[in-house]
Amino acid sequence: MKKTIVIALLVLALVIVAANSFYVVRENQYACVVEFSKIVDTKDQAGLHFKIPFLHSVKYFSKAAQFYDIPPSEVLTSDKQNMTVDCYVLWQISDPLRFYQTLGTSGVAEQRLDALTYNTLKNVMGTLAQADIINMEDGAKRNEIYDGIAGTVDELAQTYGINVLDVKIKRFDLPESNLNAVYSRMISERNQMAEKYTADGNYEASLLRNDVDKQVNITISNAKAEAAKLEAEGEAEYMRLLAEAYDSQEKKEFYEFILALDALKQSLTGSEKTVILDGDSKLAQILTGNG
Repeated sequence: MKKTIVIALLVLALVIVAANSFYVVRENQYACVVEFSKIVDTKDQAGLHFKIPFLHSVKYFSKAAQFYDIPPSEVLTSDKQNMTVDCYVLWQISDPLRFYQTLGTSGVAEQRLDALTYNTLKNVMGTLAQADIINMEDGAKRNEIYDGIAGTVDELAQTYGINVLDVKIKRFDLPESNLNAVYSRMISERNQMAEKYTADGNYEASLLRNDVDKQVNITISNAKAEAAKLEAEGEAEYMRLLAEAYDSQEKKEFYEFILALDALKQSLTGSEKTVILDGDSKLAQILTGNG
């Protein structure tokens, strides 16, 4: 009986020792083997690993990117204007040994990232005027500023075994005392832009009107010149025909006769068909058979 109990106790002890001799590392984990508060080994490969039971303990740290929403804080621009910055940080542990030695926990890491990010924001924004931050220009320019902030924070965080993947500014808020002044400035800028566009439009319109007036004057002038030319050619043709009509006595008499008939025809268009002619008139003589 006693022998059975001893064997059972030995088996239990072996099970406990075996259970404390191995540890499992997952794909998204770092495992640090600690001996008397000192890391003696670090594993970043997933699988089953051995440790000295009861002497070694294991600290696990995540490999995944972690999100930290930094509380809003105030910064001062180069023109001495207060602005409230709300941002967040994406970070991950790159060196678990250094991380454990310098920070130890994610909570402490977030406190340190808070301080690093705020100091960097304060330094960068201190070189920019408020108008450089709040404007209607291309947002790519501001992205360059934000990328510079992320790069600076990442460089500082390397000391703690941390990679800063990104620092994103969610929004810039203005203190209540600055809101009206900024809105007034923005309205003034928009009004100035509108006036400039209006002036440019009026100038372009005047150029178009002047060009159209010039083209109209040229067209009218050319038309008058062409009309005068045609009129002169018509008069010349008339004089030529008239000269041909009078170049002999017979043509002269015939032409005068035709003109007389035309005059008679014009006089007989009305309802009155009576014509009074002088007896000496050649037309009267022709009509009476005495011509």
